[in-house]
Amino acid sequence: MPPARVLRATATAALLMAVTTAAATVLATSASAGTTLGASAAERGRYYGAAVAAGKLGDSTYVSILNREFNAITPENEMKWDATEPSQGSFNWSGGDRIVNHAQANGMRVRGHTLAWHSQQPGWAQNLSGSALRSAMVNHITQVATHYRGKIYAWDVVNEAFADGGGGGRRDSNLQRTGNDWIEVAFRTARAADPNAKLCYNDYNTDGINSKSTGIYNMVQDFKARGVPIDCVGFQSHLTNSAPSDYQANLQRFANLGVDVQITELDIAGSTQAGAYDAVTRACLAVSRCTGITVWGIRDSDSWRTGQNPLLFDSSGNKKAAYTSVLNALNSGPIISPSPSRPASPSPSSPASPSPSVSPAPGGCTATVSLQTWTGGFNATVRVTAGSTAIRSWSVRLTLPSGAVIVNTWNAAPSGTSGTVSFSNVSYNGQVSAGQYTEFGFQADGNGAAMSPTCTATS
Repeated sequence: MPPARVLRATATAALLMAVTTAAATVLATSASAGTTLGASAAERGRYYGAAVAAGKLGDSTYVSILNREFNAITPENEMKWDATEPSQGSFNWSGGDRIVNHAQANGMRVRGHTLAWHSQQPGWAQNLSGSALRSAMVNHITQVATHYRGKIYAWDVVNEAFADGGGGGRRDSNLQRTGNDWIEVAFRTARAADPNAKLCYNDYNTDGINSKSTGIYNMVQDFKARGVPIDCVGFQSHLTNSAPSDYQANLQRFANLGVDVQITELDIAGSTQAGAYDAVTRACLAVSRCTGITVWGIRDSDSWRTGQNPLLFDSSGNKKAAYTSVLNALNSGPIISPSPSRPASPSPSSPASPSPSVSPAPGGCTATVSLQTWTGGFNATVRVTAGSTAIRSWSVRLTLPSGAVIVNTWNAAPSGTSGTVSFSNVSYNGQVSAGQYTEFGFQADGNGAAMSPTCTATS
């Protein structure tokens, strides 16, 4: 991820008259002359996005291209740990909110980037280790994902956790040294905080089939087998002149594991740039689970690869040959969506370790608890379900495991931090329709164990 390193039919009228109406319909959906990247991608059931800096949203040329051409946004730096939690427990949402608000106002998806990364940590996090760092990471993921809950299409939950070189193993970092399960804990925590967002692992130098991409492949395969919530894998694709010859095959082998694949930080330098952009676009179109492409910046002057001119627009905002290659490649793909509209929101994903199914009680409310645990701590997600009539307020009472101490609570107000604790609704989640539910949660130090909550409600 920048800036931490430098990398590497149309049918004729006669034909239309000669075929059946059904065949003509098929031909009509095989190609379309989309006039912008986002519109053409949306016709093909995908997005075409750009990484955006909040500070450039006052640049009229920049914003004009963004709004015209793209239907997805990734914040460049505004959602990273140092930007969102500069002091422990004190959060700054200004930059991220500005980008999200712009996206929502213009019908764009948002890719959240990134919840856990060894780089761009605030100084206070760099000075932590062990269980203190693990707890801080869990709290950070919970707070950020909860703040943006319902507004993010996909999160880069963990970024660049694998090492370069021939081993295909994990990168040594302060997060890795908290325990080899840290990536799994990050994904489970993100699912609890934002159940409907796609959860992605993101990395670089993984564009072809090599030891690093195979190490990640093995992790994803393991996660899918054990029910760890992972929905997608991001390939940064910072390229020069061309993509690896096995680029499409690599995307496909990940898709075959049952995850989406996304090209997350695309930029291509070199004299054969236009052809390389064409090849990458066609590779994504050829893999049904390749859901979209994001270029890392808009104009060459916005790129982290200073002087290499790796993007689709020159520094003045003019379209380059690479732009035309991408648009032509997109327009060559089969149409999935009937019109060049913004892509629909994704279908909700199922939360990890969901609360057991509960039939609505005849009035009142019920509560269930699901846990994500790690050595020395746990997250609890509590689901409050209304009975056969709507409720106006609720309260949940439960007894914590022996020795457990609550260190953080969201979407509820607790009466204490240990022993038997009552949680009451906050201003925005007290009203629950009949048979529907709301959720709150808390993070605690100590060992997680089953809890039996009781719920009372006011109708």
